[in-house]
Amino acid sequence: MEFVVEEGKRLHEECSTLILPGVSIGNVGQLAVDLLVSSTGAERIGYLDDPNVLPCVGNDAYLPSPQGDLALPLEAYDSTSNSLTLIQQRSPVVKGMMIEFAKNVADFAAASGKKHIVLLSSLDFGRWQTIDMSSGLQIYYLSSASVDGTDVDCERLGWERLQEYNPAQRMWKYLSTLAEGNAELDDDMPSEDELGEEDYYPSLPFAAMFSCFKAKGLKVTCLLCYCSEGDNISEAFQLADAACRLLDIDPNNFHGNAGGKWIVPFSWQTVYGPPPDMSLF
Repeated sequence: MEFVVEEGKRLHEECSTLILPGVSIGNVGQLAVDLLVSSTGAERIGYLDDPNVLPCVGNDAYLPSPQGDLALPLEAYDSTSNSLTLIQQRSPVVKGMMIEFAKNVADFAAASGKKHIVLLSSLDFGRWQTIDMSSGLQIYYLSSASVDGTDVDCERLGWERLQEYNPAQRMWKYLSTLAEGNAELDDDMPSEDELGEEDYYPSLPFAAMFSCFKAKGLKVTCLLCYCSEGDNISEAFQLADAACRLLDIDPNNFHGNAGGKWIVPFSWQTVYGPPPDMSLF
């Protein structure tokens, strides 16, 4: 993975926390990162070139009148006022290359002096075992702060540890071994079609990222929510808000549009296509 700095820009050492999405169902993590980039006024400082990510290109996601800056598969933004670096991933990883990609991102984070990694991702609502919507959307977490994935700060915020995390389970254990470079991909491990219920969560992108950051000795916190495919903008707001709560950032200091504290990215206007022609009804 190569980090390409834009002309006249640099990676700021004071930005010691890295936020990035885990690409998954509903793309909630990507939406949340876009919301954070827009609301914090983060500046694009460069992009990451990795052979394991599919190529894509598009218009500037944040300005209503694009200045000719193209959106690329992996972009890096710095918000110096919040000591944040944000990475936005706009295209999926090549099938079978998730571990290699996660290792490359972990190497970049370690080399650039990041101290805390916050990974935002979504989980399949159909896999949710204990559904409790009495208090609204529940945020789940997974942390490298302890062996069992628990974290005092996350518990204090009222979040539940992802119960499906079991470091002794075969796939979580295998993932950890791969991340540490002590094993090669094993042909004897179950294929995607053969995964059992207990193998589902460690097969997801966030699990590979978590394991590789942890193997590098970096503090990593995964913030997770369940969702379905479709309009997940409300989930993106809540996941972005959870990241701010974790990092003690007050969204009320953002100068939001439409009377709110958040600055909605321009790209969201067409994220689900144009509105229907009401003359049809």
